Amino acid sequence: MRKGIQKIFSEAAKTYELVNHILTFGLDILWRRKAAREAVKARGFLWLDVCSGTGEMALNLSRLAGEKVKIVSVDFCHPMINRALEKREIPNFSFVLAESGRLPFVDMTFNLVTISFATRNIYPNKRELVAHLKEFHRVLKPEGHFVNLETSQPSMRIIQRLFHLYIRLTVKQLGSLLSGSKAAYRYLAYTIPRFFPPEEFSSILREAGFARVTYRSLFLGVSAIHTAIK
Repeated sequence: MRKGIQKIFSEAAKTYELVNHILTFGLDILWRRKAAREAVKARGFLWLDVCSGTGEMALNLSRLAGEKVKIVSVDFCHPMINRALEKREIPNFSFVLAESGRLPFVDMTFNLVTISFATRNIYPNKRELVAHLKEFHRVLKPEGHFVNLETSQPSMRIIQRLFHLYIRLTVKQLGSLLSGSKAAYRYLAYTIPRFFPPEEFSSILREAGFARVTYRSLFLGVSAIHTAIK
């Protein structure tokens, strides 16, 4: 992954959770819980959270998992990992420093792969995005589940315009003020309006080899949970 993106997330790590909660009015907390409840339907005993960041999704999964489930979290940013390791309440949790496009696991390892609010940051183009999704597909066992929580594009044009206006007026300015990193939130403000509508992302998941792709739009379509099966 590009070194510039790694630097951006390193700068934002200390206040990343707080800024996200403020910018979404706390809705990101509820959305992760919804995605985690969807994810645990996968069952099995070995789960992977990709681009885990500060470990929020891993924590939600841990709270819903049985004692026998092991959760492996992968991130490429050491300061983010340090923040995640502060979450001592995740007993069945281990962290691996690695890039999402080159996962250090053999084929067909995991029953579940999750990613939350990071998919839009791992692709400079569609070809690269498909390559990452194929990597997630590779490490899943047959019938394994993939759950993707990400910002999305509302289907109603007026809602989409208002959403994009909110992003343009608040994310860079407020994020920079709270975090001290202008680069991080300038970048994030750029990526959100440019991610795919849910129907198009569903098609990309199928192109990467996934089947039974479904999605659930959240809060007027500004976010979405996509689920798929290997």
